Amino acid sequence: MSEQPSPRPIVILVEPQLAENIGMTARAMANFGLSELRLVAPKGGWPKKGVRETASGATHVLDAATIHATVAEAIGDLHHVLATTARERGQMKRVMGPDIAMPALVERLAAGEKVGILFGRERVGLSNDEVSLADAIVTFPVDPKHSSLNLAQSVLLVAYEWRRAAGLAALPFDGELRSAPAPRAALISLFESLEGALDAVGYFPPEKRGGMVRNLRDILHRMAMTEQDVRSLRGALRALTGRKPDPE
Repeated sequence: MSEQPSPRPIVILVEPQLAENIGMTARAMANFGLSELRLVAPKGGWPKKGVRETASGATHVLDAATIHATVAEAIGDLHHVLATTARERGQMKRVMGPDIAMPALVERLAAGEKVGILFGRERVGLSNDEVSLADAIVTFPVDPKHSSLNLAQSVLLVAYEWRRAAGLAALPFDGELRSAPAPRAALISLFESLEGALDAVGYFPPEKRGGMVRNLRDILHRMAMTEQDVRSLRGALRALTGRKPDPE
């Protein structure tokens, strides 16, 4: 089922250079439900050769992307702007990780504000003047020994945290049992089959049989078996004992 449309943050790439980075950014955005991409003076012009190949199907993001001459132009209609950076800028701005920044962004979006997130150039990031146009800074808790993030990776981290904060982070599958719990009669029948097979090979010492049988039953009870579990174990027992399947 498709998601209901809702206000979402705008991703703004400042002077991106590599086509593959723009394509992978579109892919990361689409992964987590973002679609509005703005490009500020992309190096080499737009569209770029090869950009669609790295988008992995997220071409709708690329097709709708808008081009802007400056950061000021790209953010002119926005009410709130975050700037991403890996370096301390010496500016008196609030600094947050994406896990803290995104819930506040969700609240602003719900209040009708338009918000955007600035991502800088591949090699040098955003300039100090560009950061100064933002309301706050988002940075990432990376290992200081290797703090460099790919452009699309940065977008992916922010988009993921936005999706969580927006309450849209439902997993695509849950591992829920597809078979009903085994009824008691099926369990008792399995107990009898297992105990009979063990009796046939002399597994139980006569004086200990009662306690050992109860222990085995307790083990099987702790498995909380489904109907399919019981059928599988009964099939395994038949294979080990050479018995023919029971008639249906």
